[in-house]
Amino acid sequence: MHRRDFLYSLAVFPGAASGQTTDITDDIRRKMDALAPPDKARKLGARNEPHMTEVAIDTDLLVAGGGVAGVCAAVAAARHGARVTLLQDRSRLGGNSSSEVKMHIVGADISHNRPGWRESGLIEEFRLDDAANNPQRCWELWDLLLYDKVVSEPNIRLLLDTTLFSVDMKGNSIRQAWARCDRTEQMYRINAKLFVDATGDSRLGLESGAEMRSGREARSEFNESIAPEKADNETLGSSILFTSKLNRKVMPFTAPKWARKITKEQLKFRKVGPENWEYGYWWIEWGGNKDIIRDNERIRFELLSIVMGVWDYIKNSGEYPDSANWAMDWVGMMPGKRGSRRLLGDHILTQNDLMSAKFPDAVAIGGWPMDDHPPGGFDRADIPPNTNLRTEEVYEIPLRSLYSRNITNLFMAGRNISATHAAFTSTRVMATCAVIGQAVGTAAAQCLERRISPRQLASDQKLVSELRQQLLRDDQTIKNARNEDPLDIARTAKVSASAEEPQARATLLLDGLTRNHPDKKGNAQQWHCWSAPMSSAGAWIELSWDQPQRIRRVQLTFDTGFQRQLTLSASDSITRTLIRQPQPETVKDYVIEYTDANGARKELKSVQGNHQRLNRHTFEPIEAKSVRVHVKATNGLEYARIFEMRCYA
Repeated sequence: MHRRDFLYSLAVFPGAASGQTTDITDDIRRKMDALAPPDKARKLGARNEPHMTEVAIDTDLLVAGGGVAGVCAAVAAARHGARVTLLQDRSRLGGNSSSEVKMHIVGADISHNRPGWRESGLIEEFRLDDAANNPQRCWELWDLLLYDKVVSEPNIRLLLDTTLFSVDMKGNSIRQAWARCDRTEQMYRINAKLFVDATGDSRLGLESGAEMRSGREARSEFNESIAPEKADNETLGSSILFTSKLNRKVMPFTAPKWARKITKEQLKFRKVGPENWEYGYWWIEWGGNKDIIRDNERIRFELLSIVMGVWDYIKNSGEYPDSANWAMDWVGMMPGKRGSRRLLGDHILTQNDLMSAKFPDAVAIGGWPMDDHPPGGFDRADIPPNTNLRTEEVYEIPLRSLYSRNITNLFMAGRNISATHAAFTSTRVMATCAVIGQAVGTAAAQCLERRISPRQLASDQKLVSELRQQLLRDDQTIKNARNEDPLDIARTAKVSASAEEPQARATLLLDGLTRNHPDKKGNAQQWHCWSAPMSSAGAWIELSWDQPQRIRRVQLTFDTGFQRQLTLSASDSITRTLIRQPQPETVKDYVIEYTDANGARKELKSVQGNHQRLNRHTFEPIEAKSVRVHVKATNGLEYARIFEMRCYA
C-alpha cells in the first residue's frame, strides 16, 4: 500500500480508522512550538529588521491564502501525504465565507434551474459537519470548523496572521517564499517544492513574476458576447454585508454624518424590503472602477457609507414603518472582494468554454451563471446591479487553467485561475473555488510523488486519467466521468440486496456514478443509487465474488440530499429551504459484515450517528467471499440509499 493511500485512509471521516500512534493534541502543540524557537536558538535580524526572528520552514507544498480554495487545497494535499504549510493573512480561515464577511457559499446548484448539482468532495464534508453541528447558524463556529479541519491534519502547518511578501527564484521556479507575522515578530523563510497561490489577489504570482491579467478583455479577443467592446482595467466591485434583528421594542437609528443620503430613485433596481433586512444586500457594491487592491481604504469607507445610508433610508424615510423594531446587530468591516488579478495558465477559460467545451483534463465543475456587475456598483443606480448568462448545464474546469504557464512550480486556486473576465464572473463563487482547491491539492500531491511539474502532469494523459480517478475516489464531481479505478475490487463483484426500488436497483451501486441526475425541478430523472424501503430489520446490500478477495478498506458513498441547497447563511429566506441538521436521506446507523472463505458471517464495523456522505473504513486485511452493508437507521428517510461501495486490498 502506498504511503499516500495509508495516510488518506486515516483522514478525518466518520468511521475512519484512527491509526494515529500519538495524541493529536500533542502533535498540534509540537508543530506550534517549532514555530517559536527558544531564545538561544533565535536568529534575529531577518531581512534587515533587527527585532524580527527568522524561522526556517521546510515543506513540500506552500499554500498561500486560507479561503475555502486554500483550505481545500491544503487538506487535499495533506491527506495524500504531502507536507503542507498554509499561510493566512488574517486570524481566521474561510475568506469571504468567514465571520468577517458572512457571505454564504454558493456554486453550481443554487436555484438557477440546476438543482441537484451541489458540489461534492471536501466542501460537502465541511457543509455536512456545519449543518449537523451548527444548527444555530453561528458564523464563528464555521470559522472554528475550518480551523479544526486544518490543525487536525498531521501534515499541515498553519500560520495565521501571516502575510507572504517576497519570493526567491531559481530561473522560472520559486525556490523559497518569505512571510511575516508581526504579532509574533517572526519572519518565515519557507522552502517548498511546489506552491499554490490561493490569495485571491495573486500575491504569490505577483512576487514570482507570473504572467497575469486584470480587468476586462475586449469582446473581439475571445469572441465573448458579454465582454465590453473595448478592453479596460475595470472589474467587479467589493461588498460589505450587515445583519439585523427584530426586537420587542422600537429601535431608533441615527446614521453617522458621513453616511450617504439615499433616495428612492437610487433604489429603482434594488429591493430593500423586509425579506432581506436580516442579512443585508450583495448589491451594496463599490470600487470595480478603482484599483481594487490599492484603493481598499477608500472602498471600505464608501461601502460603509452606503450601508449606513441604506439602513437610514429603511429606518427613517417613512417608506418602511414595519422596520421600527428592527436594529442592526453586525456590520462587516472588511470588503468582500470579487475581481482582482488572474494568473495565466496553459489554457485561458472563456465564456464559450463554459457554454459548451469538453476537456479531457477536466478536474472540477462549475455552474454559477456568468454573473457580471457594472464596475461602478451602487453608483450606477440607472441600471440593474447585475446581468446573468446561464449555461445550459454545469461546465468543466481543466487542469491546464490551474497552473502558471511561465512559473514552473506554481498552481493557482480560487478567484485567480486562468480565465477571462467573462468566465471569471462564474468561476469566482466559493463552492467552485473549493472544488478547484481540492483538484489543485490532489494534483500537487501527485506531482510531488512523481517529482514532476504541473505541466508535465497535465501533458501526460495517463497521469491525468489517474488524477481524475483519484479525485472521483475522493468524491470530487467531474462531469460525465465515472469510476474506472482498476484497484477497486467491488467492480468485479455481483450485487444482491434485501429489496430495491424499480428505478434504484441494486446494480446501480456499481455503475460508477455517485449522484442522481435531476430534472429542472430537482426530481431524480436518472438514478445512480441503490434504494430500498426500510423494514423493522432495516435493509441490506451485498457484494459477492466467486473466489475470496483480500480486502482492507471499504468505502461508502451515501445520499445527502443533493436536490437541496446546503450552506450557512444569515438570510432567513434562504435558510427556510435548508435542513440545518443531518440530512434525512443519509444513512445514520449501519453494520459492515463479511463472509470468510468458510462461509462464516462476521461483523467488521459498526457505525452509529453518521451524517457524512463519504465514509472510509480501514482494517486488518481479511479474505472475504462477500461484504454486506446492513443499514439499521437513516436520519429520517424511510428508504436506505447508497450511491457507491468500493473495496480495496
